[in-house]
Amino acid sequence: MLNQVIKIAEEAGQKILEFYDTEVEVITKEDDSPLTKADLAAHHIIVDALKELDPETPVISEESGIPDFEERQHWNRFWLVDPLDGTKEFIKKNGEFTVNIALIEEGKPTLGVVYVPAFDIMYYGEKVIGSYKREGDQKAEKLESPVFEAPGKARIVVSRSHGDDTTAKKLEKLDIEVTEEVPSGSSIKFCLVAEGKADLYPRFGPTMEWDTGAADAVYRFSTKNGAKSSPLTYNKKSMKNPYFLLGINKHIDAENL
Repeated sequence: MLNQVIKIAEEAGQKILEFYDTEVEVITKEDDSPLTKADLAAHHIIVDALKELDPETPVISEESGIPDFEERQHWNRFWLVDPLDGTKEFIKKNGEFTVNIALIEEGKPTLGVVYVPAFDIMYYGEKVIGSYKREGDQKAEKLESPVFEAPGKARIVVSRSHGDDTTAKKLEKLDIEVTEEVPSGSSIKFCLVAEGKADLYPRFGPTMEWDTGAADAVYRFSTKNGAKSSPLTYNKKSMKNPYFLLGINKHIDAENL
């Protein structure tokens, strides 16, 4: 199934690129986030393809609305999709936007595909085979990165569109000294930690489950055996994520840092 999901992500990514070099028409959604025709085109490709591939499993996409929790709470398995994560980066044309497709089982991602169409980079993770990165037609490389141990010095991923000058001060409370900030957009931030280009991804701002599910899988399985600990869970009543610190294998109450 993983190979089919990779192909679906690639197809959606190529459709997004058809809009990339044109003048982007932006619609503002109710939550003030931007929406483009590329988001909607990718959404339809992915949702239709997943329904054909796995008709018995429900699909939640950012662009399709959230089913009532009374219905969702009985789901043990569902697809979680962000057809174009990083719409602000897409509009800015800096290439740091992704197609995200995750399979959630019992509240955890067991498969995740993150495609960066502008650079033809594919990240994917699955609980049996681990996590990989493929660039263009090159052979995929297995991702195996260490878990950060506090106290210590850390390279952290920071959002290119949601900067926060207080992050380093908050991490000081955990005896973590920030030595480098690695800016990035969309779910690529998770993947940079998974491949060892950064040690931590602190997020002290709002995200939704579809923003993180696929890349969370890539991170969780970026190890030789088993899975890394992640602070995130899925199919919550609101589907909003708490603040989190990714890359460290112990519980951190990021909301109160």
